[in-house]
Amino acid sequence: MSTGHLTVAAGPAVQSPAGAPATRPPRRRRSLATRRAWAFYAFAGPWVLGFLALTAYPLGYALWLSFTNSDGLSDNSRFVGLDNYKEVFSDPETLASLARTGVFTAMTVPLTIVAGLFLAVLVNQPIRGRGLIRTLLYLPAVVPPVGAAITFRMIFDRDSGAANGLLDLFNVNGLAWLADPYARWVLIVLTLWGVGNVMIISLAGLQDIPKELHEAARVDGASPWQSFTRITLPLLSPVIFFQVVTGIIASLQTFVPLLISLDPTPKGIGSVPESNSLFMIHVLDQYLLGGRYGYASALLWVLFLIIIAVTLIVFKLSKGAVFYSVEPERAKTKSRTIGGG
Repeated sequence: MSTGHLTVAAGPAVQSPAGAPATRPPRRRRSLATRRAWAFYAFAGPWVLGFLALTAYPLGYALWLSFTNSDGLSDNSRFVGLDNYKEVFSDPETLASLARTGVFTAMTVPLTIVAGLFLAVLVNQPIRGRGLIRTLLYLPAVVPPVGAAITFRMIFDRDSGAANGLLDLFNVNGLAWLADPYARWVLIVLTLWGVGNVMIISLAGLQDIPKELHEAARVDGASPWQSFTRITLPLLSPVIFFQVVTGIIASLQTFVPLLISLDPTPKGIGSVPESNSLFMIHVLDQYLLGGRYGYASALLWVLFLIIIAVTLIVFKLSKGAVFYSVEPERAKTKSRTIGGG
């Protein structure tokens, strides 16, 4: 009895790690993954290139300049180590401008947040023409800083400004608004001019608070002030915290309004009133008038480190003062649980 042989012709089988034959993905699926990868690089590529060319490279170049005595024009710069940074903390004018910037920040940030919240509460009331009022209050925030500064310079001009014209109606002598000691207050008013941006953010936070909480407080006999302090402010604390951080960062870098509107005798940066000679004005003075690119770069890096330090301090102090409806740690745990991680 003969036994037949059954032969099967097969190519080399690709074994999976578990020992079972692996199936190759369809070419169509592979091409879809390739197209998605190319789409990702196409969308992310311009941002990455822009970040490298407009952020990473300037930061690195400024850091290198801060260790040199470069004047920005000649090639005779040499490495001076930490000399520029030592001068930053020993130069009286630098320390004075930094102190003025701190005072300006301490004054404008709380005023801006309080004014924006006050306007947000007003325009959140059910009144007629509410949309028009919101638009009018927000319009100054979209005016370019240059245009707003030029407008304020015209309003507070000593000879032909509208402010002194109004004082003339009451037989009051005109004031030199753009010189000390009034220049600082004009700058604060100019800063509050764009409070509409803060108002819109606060208004969004107010509208996110459930109305049922206020209705329950009203039923329990709470006054409007108690409802505002016990419900609105705690639930609005993340928004206020965001405005504090961004407001501090912006105020520490203020310089455009100073250069354009608060220069009563336009003879250059050095003619800015002393009360408004903030840190960024001192930096531009070193860049443009002094030609000290190395020292000015060191000033900017010191400001960068100060901003980081102040931001970390604010974050540290915010623990226990900022109320989140869902704690960040619990939110992360919940997202991992839902995702099955």
